[in-house]
Amino acid sequence: MDNLLNIISNLGSPKILVIGDLMLDKYVWGEVRRISQEAPIPVINVSSEDIRAGGAGSVVSNLQTLGAEVFVCGIIGNDTHGNILLDIFKNMGVHTTGIIIDKSRPTTLKTRFMGHLQTAGKGVQQLLRVDYEKIHTIASEIEAQLNAYVNKTIQICDIVLVSDMNKGLLSHSFLQTIVKLCNKYRKIVIADPKLVSDYACYEGFTAITPNRNETELATGIKIIDKDNLNQAAEKLLSGLSLEYCVITLDKDGMFLYHKNRGGRVIPTIPRTVFDVTGAGDMVLSIFGMIVGSGYSFEDAAPVANIAAGIEVEKIGATPVSKSEIVSELINGRNQLSNKIKDIDILVSILNEHRKKNDKIVFTNGCFDILHIGHIEYLRFARKQGDLLVVGLNTDCSVKSLKGPSRPFISERERAKILAALEDITYVVLFDEQTPLNLISAIRPDILVKGEDWKNAGIVGKEFVESYGGKVIFAPFVKDVSTTNIVSRIIDRYHETES
Repeated sequence: MDNLLNIISNLGSPKILVIGDLMLDKYVWGEVRRISQEAPIPVINVSSEDIRAGGAGSVVSNLQTLGAEVFVCGIIGNDTHGNILLDIFKNMGVHTTGIIIDKSRPTTLKTRFMGHLQTAGKGVQQLLRVDYEKIHTIASEIEAQLNAYVNKTIQICDIVLVSDMNKGLLSHSFLQTIVKLCNKYRKIVIADPKLVSDYACYEGFTAITPNRNETELATGIKIIDKDNLNQAAEKLLSGLSLEYCVITLDKDGMFLYHKNRGGRVIPTIPRTVFDVTGAGDMVLSIFGMIVGSGYSFEDAAPVANIAAGIEVEKIGATPVSKSEIVSELINGRNQLSNKIKDIDILVSILNEHRKKNDKIVFTNGCFDILHIGHIEYLRFARKQGDLLVVGLNTDCSVKSLKGPSRPFISERERAKILAALEDITYVVLFDEQTPLNLISAIRPDILVKGEDWKNAGIVGKEFVESYGGKVIFAPFVKDVSTTNIVSRIIDRYHETES
């Protein structure tokens, strides 16, 4: 683990050339509460829309988030969607001179309609995907422009990634030109291949990253166990003169095979899978980032496996940050530690919960010595929504509020104790005397405070109510407090001493 953390911390900013099928992903979000009277189909009441770079653009977004300097090569149409995609890339700060306009086709657009299910408004399901595209092979003059760009740009890049979604860009001749140029300039080239039965177009690549289904189609070998994996990987390596083959196995992890050292399965941690969209893009991105930074495929594989696992817990193709990967590496399988989140990671997680229409409850406190009053309070808070986030004062914050003798229990121990409670979903620490900044970042639907605060100023009340949130007061358990417990302990200690 220490080695992987060291790798993530020292990735730097490799120059990466991404060649592939560029597209725009549009997500239409809404609620489904009835079936149409016109046909047996759900009616979606649209609440919001968002647009993201898709296809090879997803790889670009991943790499930019991880800190790479990215050069993009592909085609778009001469249309509004192409201009939107260019603006997205330019706002990321990536190099876009390798994007060629092809007037013979539109910019590929995938529109996904995402509906909250009827049952209490919970869950998200993709109801329909509508694709606008033409996938004929690129014209020779377009390919010539792309070849010229690749020939010029590849020389200054550390690694080349190819994202092939079979949309007409990556013809057999273009792929082989890419390989020849990579060999000429001694560059590693990795491809996420298309779903076809003939992989001859990838001959000479350093590595390919097919999934289970793609591997079975390309090799004719049904993958059931490790023997099948070895047979399939060996067939791909020997037939295509590859150095590595990376077969992604969804819930079973990943299989890394080297031409001389054989293969090994890298298991994954069990996940709640929200959406598999973007998992393959994430694997390609991590291999590009780590191998492009001078590390080995063996170094990259476990990190790629972790990042893909994080990706499937998000909805849609959404970048994964270094901090999320580091948090996963540190916490690993420790379910309690995994409840304790940094604020940046927590905000990202909560955004995914909002897409599922989950109601977020927030409360905060020192929770120095956990007692029955705390337990009843937290149980009440959890019942107000779908998940409970607890803001926990750090040791420094507690001292400023309670005095130099507090806390009695360190922030790390207090956080782990809270994480052990079933009612608590996430714990986040804050250093300030009030949780206002935390509340502003989390934007809870419900803010819970004890009823003893009813006549006092509630920090964050105006902010939460400004966007339609509520403040709810929890019943107060009388005569129970940390101060009272400590006083009783001291009194009884003195009694026994006397």
